[in-house]
Amino acid sequence: MSIIPEFPDFKGVELQDREFIHDVLRRYKPQASEYTFTNLFIWRSHYRFEWAVYGDWLLVSYSENDANVCGLGPVGPPSRKDVTLMFLDWMKERNGQREARIERADAMLVAELEGAVGVVCEPARDHFDYVYLREELIRLTGNRYRSKRNRINQLLRSYGISYSQLQEKHIAECLELQEKWCMEKRCEEDMDLLGEWEAVREILVNFCDLKVHGGVIEVGGRVGAFTIGELLNPEAAVVHIEKADPEIPGLYPAINQQFCERSWQDVTYINREQDLGIPGLRVAKLSYHPHHFVKKYTISLI
Repeated sequence: MSIIPEFPDFKGVELQDREFIHDVLRRYKPQASEYTFTNLFIWRSHYRFEWAVYGDWLLVSYSENDANVCGLGPVGPPSRKDVTLMFLDWMKERNGQREARIERADAMLVAELEGAVGVVCEPARDHFDYVYLREELIRLTGNRYRSKRNRINQLLRSYGISYSQLQEKHIAECLELQEKWCMEKRCEEDMDLLGEWEAVREILVNFCDLKVHGGVIEVGGRVGAFTIGELLNPEAAVVHIEKADPEIPGLYPAINQQFCERSWQDVTYINREQDLGIPGLRVAKLSYHPHHFVKKYTISLI
């Protein structure tokens, strides 16, 4: 059973915290992809996520690359104006300097802070989530999706593939595929890619306990692509991880299409998270023609 830490005594994110944090986030019905227990757990080492409860609100702090402590937006009932200002003041005092900020805040929190004195809210484009209509990702109709259809058709002509739900028996091969992908991308030379590798490992090793859902495409009897996601809110699912053998073209659009078709029948939207300002990733996400973005903001003291 999870021990509930009370602010200002934060604790690290652990697997036994899932039930409590997941329940808080479920009631909040988040739009932004950060607000899932899975994301907090699998990225906990990279971002040093810690959490505490203040009254009716969940507070999450983090620090990346030995930078100052900052936070995610408080989660809980409105209005969060006072708790947000308190959280910012605490970060300012802890950091021992003027800088204090909340990153990746959603539009709901920004609206609640309207008129607050001493804070500024700025859009953070690199963290905007890409949200697509599920039916469009399945059907891929029209000229704008022609290249996606062509790549899938070429894959089907060239290889014998099969799709199935990701199960525990697939985990070892998924880990092998991620290792192959990392060798191709030279992950050891990039701290962000190393962080992603750790996140992928965590979600695979803890797949059952995290209660997420996944799919695999097998090529010649071996896992050639896999993807993992979960329900974000009643209208949208979020895709956390998607990896494919870089030597087999067409696997990425195929696993994306199949996962959307075989899963999430009750949702309208698929949230495929942010591009982090990576040019190639931005081009790839835009090529699927998002229906809308989930805008996120940096909130800081002035």
